[in-house]
Amino acid sequence: MEKSVSEAIAYRRSTRVYKNDNIDTSKVKECLVNASLAPTSSNLQLWEFYHVTDVKKLKQLSAACFDQSAAKTARQLVVVVARKDLWRKRAKANIDFLNKVYDKDDLSERDLKRKKMATNYYSKLIPTIYTDFLGVLGYIKFLIFQIIGLFKPIYRQTRLSDMRIVAHKSAGLAAQNFMTSMAAIGYDTCPMEGSDTLRVKRILGLPRGAEINMVISCGIRNDKGIYGPRFRVPFESVYFEI
Repeated sequence: MEKSVSEAIAYRRSTRVYKNDNIDTSKVKECLVNASLAPTSSNLQLWEFYHVTDVKKLKQLSAACFDQSAAKTARQLVVVVARKDLWRKRAKANIDFLNKVYDKDDLSERDLKRKKMATNYYSKLIPTIYTDFLGVLGYIKFLIFQIIGLFKPIYRQTRLSDMRIVAHKSAGLAAQNFMTSMAAIGYDTCPMEGSDTLRVKRILGLPRGAEINMVISCGIRNDKGIYGPRFRVPFESVYFEI
């Protein structure tokens, strides 16, 4: 029986050792569909998911993850990739979607206004924020926006490093969707930051603009793979009601 959201979150633990039991590839893929439904900045969906089941590739990726037990004993691996470089393509996809949704002769004034605002957002604002050249334009925009920000609230994250963070935040949200979905069906995962990301990119044949967000191992937990009881700092030390 599939777990509730709260049950899945409570069940999920970073699993460092897996049993030899196989897991259903199609079910893992369904969990990745859930990952693709995660919230994402400006709906740009600057992510890709590489679902690795090939034995040879698993061994290569395990080595790139320093053969840590979570990678070495995994039955499958999922590599979450941030693709900030695809912003033009994703913006165009949003515009195409808007044109399809609002392809009607009898649009109300409200719908016409909504279509225009959304289309301008993807055709004008997004290029303004994401366009850069060797990081120089980003800093120029950053300085201009800081000055404007002295007089009114304004979006300030316009540098190349800022936009990378935005893409990685969205990819991280997708990864959490995936791991929670896996926990809901009794499958286990471990998000691994310990990897040679350049080698991971080469193994997967990724382009230069792609960035590894995390490698997630997948399988059925071995009891030895849960390293002790869960520890969290007291909730009261991180919760502030204002």
